[in-house]
Amino acid sequence: MSNDADGAAVDMGDVGFVLLAGGTGSRMKANMPKQFLDLCGVPVLHHSLDLFLNRLTDHAKESGKSGPPFVVLVMDPKYQPEYQPIVDNFNGRLAFANPGVERQGSVENGLSKLVELADGSCEYVAVHDSARPLVTIQEISDVITDAKEHGAAVLGVPCKATIKESEDGTLVLRTIPRSRLWEVHTPQVIKIDTLQRGFAKVEAENLEVTDDVSIVEALGEPVKLTLGEYTNLKITTPEDMSVAMSILDERKAQPVNMLA
Repeated sequence: MSNDADGAAVDMGDVGFVLLAGGTGSRMKANMPKQFLDLCGVPVLHHSLDLFLNRLTDHAKESGKSGPPFVVLVMDPKYQPEYQPIVDNFNGRLAFANPGVERQGSVENGLSKLVELADGSCEYVAVHDSARPLVTIQEISDVITDAKEHGAAVLGVPCKATIKESEDGTLVLRTIPRSRLWEVHTPQVIKIDTLQRGFAKVEAENLEVTDDVSIVEALGEPVKLTLGEYTNLKITTPEDMSVAMSILDERKAQPVNMLA
């Protein structure tokens, strides 16, 4: 893929990545989960794997810095044998974790595996949805920079749509001021010890959280909004695949080969 980072590289030697690929993709109307559907010749998931394991590392090395030391792939065990050759190809930098019942459980399983692998060498975790294959090096650099300053950060974009609130799904209760609304993306980057404390609080108080930084919010600690790109879309419907292909074509994306 073309170089999509304009600024200097950020050192990621203390940032581990958890890549969530355990979803079922029910809205895609396909016979397999969306992360395994073909996008420009390879499964959607491979675009994120290539970014985290190859391109981020190459970009960091150009500035004498380190890329991510570890990536944990959260994946249903029935698909893991197919991906074992890729895991073997990265000599301990890539490992599996099993998904939980909900996203929160998948993140917790991925984090536990990362902590085991890193053995104290990672201070931050970046959690990313495999259904977002278009995130750029620049976006990742920006959100990691913000997390290192604030303790937690999330990529997002100002909401463009007008949002109405309804209690019953029939009548409008009110219009929510758009200027205060952000659509959040991934990666979401958090200090590992903060996320561990958050998981403990969520479990102890049986809290319901919708994303990773919500756990930080539950602790009453700050989360920085990092301005991302509208192109960092989540592939949810068949139409999204067409948009993603167009974006990759416009970027003149290089072929991805995870066994090279």
